[in-house]
Amino acid sequence: NRREKKDDSISEIPSIPNPFPELCCSPFASVLSASLLPKATSRKKQVIKVYSEDDTSRALEVPSDITARDVCQLLILKNHYIDDHSWTLFEQLTHTSLGRAIEDHELVMEVQSNWVMEEQNKLYFRKNYAKYEFFKNPLSFFPDHMISFPSETSAAVSHSEILQMFLSSSMYPEIHGYLHAKEQGKKSWKKLYFLLRRSGLYFSTKGTSKEPRHLQFFCEFSNSDMYMSLTGKKISGAPTNYGFCFKPNKSGGTRDLKQLCADDEQSRTCWMTAIRLLKYGMQLYQNYMQPYQGRSDCSPLNITPMRSISENSLVAMDFSGHRSRIIENPTEALSVAVEEGLAWRRRGCLRLNSHGSPIAMSNMGMSIHRSQSWFHHKISREEAQRLILQHGLVDGVFLVRDSQSNPKTFVLSLSHGLKIKHFQIVPLEDDGKLFYTLDDGHTRFTDLIQLVEFYQLNKGVLPCKLKHYCARIAL
Repeated sequence: NRREKKDDSISEIPSIPNPFPELCCSPFASVLSASLLPKATSRKKQVIKVYSEDDTSRALEVPSDITARDVCQLLILKNHYIDDHSWTLFEQLTHTSLGRAIEDHELVMEVQSNWVMEEQNKLYFRKNYAKYEFFKNPLSFFPDHMISFPSETSAAVSHSEILQMFLSSSMYPEIHGYLHAKEQGKKSWKKLYFLLRRSGLYFSTKGTSKEPRHLQFFCEFSNSDMYMSLTGKKISGAPTNYGFCFKPNKSGGTRDLKQLCADDEQSRTCWMTAIRLLKYGMQLYQNYMQPYQGRSDCSPLNITPMRSISENSLVAMDFSGHRSRIIENPTEALSVAVEEGLAWRRRGCLRLNSHGSPIAMSNMGMSIHRSQSWFHHKISREEAQRLILQHGLVDGVFLVRDSQSNPKTFVLSLSHGLKIKHFQIVPLEDDGKLFYTLDDGHTRFTDLIQLVEFYQLNKGVLPCKLKHYCARIAL
């Protein structure tokens, strides 16, 4: 009786509210729960190995139901990286030289279960700025000549409405255009007119005819994954470098690959983006919106560009008065940047080396950039293009490298308009001092750091500002 009374008294005690409710909805809960919650001890664990850009690796013991996003969050946490929502888990098939960005919601163990044991496939942890760029800038991803709409749709369709149609279950835009297809069991390629519809990918057996009797089924996507060719036309003998393919989930042989290649990067990007939207639909939009959940300015399908952390931190400021202010006038910002550059040069003459003696600006300018994450020492033009492509062909992705043709100069490699452009940074000597310039000496900088910082704030002679740098991270 006493025990029953005691139990009754306990049940009458009101529950104590959680003073830290935000900890219950932490984005890391699914990753850390295995070690923090007693219930999670029954979850099966496995070890995965993740590589970084410099081929260092890290082994992680994770739950068997962990998603790609959770693996990225765990690595961000362990390495103290800034989470700007662009970190991605990348799958690379070594034997076939294919790769793809694993979608945030995909289970990592399911991805690995499709690997052939004897092949040395790898998981890479890197940034991919283009992962959800089509939600922010659909104009670059769906050119007018490649897209058509259902007959009941009015002629004037905005690009935000295009995305809503892709995510709708009732209607779907049609993507059409020419692609090179590798003939099954042969080494030859054939150029065909393809159409992407909700039911799958088709090609026309008679020119550009869209009549049902002329359309032949090519591929559907529920039981296959889409990969990008990492070596261009070297291995497969493709007519261009813009290849992609479909690989059945449970197949390891190259004979089962359905290989295609486009004539240019814009065409390949359009096809691959539309197929991603067709396969995953609203799940992609939920993945994109997850980091912004709870924000008042994020309503469903309110597709507006999100400023990155790097963009928010690079704002022209004036600290000359009693209060600081943001300089919104571009002309004023440019003049302030030039004045700041002149003052930086004067201060630079007084800099000291490690032994406490003044050093010449020319000597310091030759080496100060080597410690910067955006600088890549002695890499080729092809390697620079590969690095930028891996980080995503978003406007403003860049790196600085040594010039191979002229040992005394440098090259700024920059992504703009789904193309990679290269600008030579030329050293100039004036009155015994060394400067660097991109515009034949009109704008001069005492070192590469000052040059990069200037063009992060000002477009100048470049097609766009420098926004995201390519870095070889280490795990």
